[in-house]
Amino acid sequence: MTAASPSLADVLRPVKHVLLDFDGPICSVFAGLPAPEVARRLCSGLIAAGEQAPPGAEAEADPLALLRLIADARPDLAAAADGALATLETEAVRLGRPTLGGESVLRACFQTGRSISVVSNNAGKAIETYLADHGLSGFVAGVYGRTPGDPSSMKPNPRLLMQAMESAGAKPEECIFIGDAARDVEAGDAAGVATIGYANKPGKDLRLAAAGAVVIVTSMQAVADALA
Repeated sequence: MTAASPSLADVLRPVKHVLLDFDGPICSVFAGLPAPEVARRLCSGLIAAGEQAPPGAEAEADPLALLRLIADARPDLAAAADGALATLETEAVRLGRPTLGGESVLRACFQTGRSISVVSNNAGKAIETYLADHGLSGFVAGVYGRTPGDPSSMKPNPRLLMQAMESAGAKPEECIFIGDAARDVEAGDAAGVATIGYANKPGKDLRLAAAGAVVIVTSMQAVADALA
């Protein structure tokens, strides 16, 4: 936490519903199958299917940014590209690396009667696969991945957070969102939800603070301990 941040325990005390990002707070999705390789395969798949890759596509190393690029340039390919990426993400999560303390957060929420919804730009299919493989599905009330074929649903758009809160019957002031990117904080702000920034890499604390995170942590175990 930064020196100027409020107490993590104070921020979490009134929370009834935890909205949790996936890649970062729960696991490192592309730890075993690197993101640049996933992007390369996604682009190669389009070319193999006889489609011309949009300008800049072959140089894009971020699979989610590549999906946006494809959808913007070729809306007719958005659904096919999204489906292909979802398959690649599902392959990736089987090689993903659990985040230290991520599972502890899920268990702490369960033990203290708080509901958890996973809200992520990743494909719902991949998230559900990871949770099932690690025996964590029972701790999660709902999974809200990007809307298939519609990358505009991804954060910083607040749509997925709004869907999660509506499904839980939760008011924004009863929730906290935990994410590791400025776009997460921006989505939380747009949805009226305070966001805890998880700074899992050098420099992220500054970006998360600048985006308006209510508190910043460098350990998910710290969040679990405060919840408990």
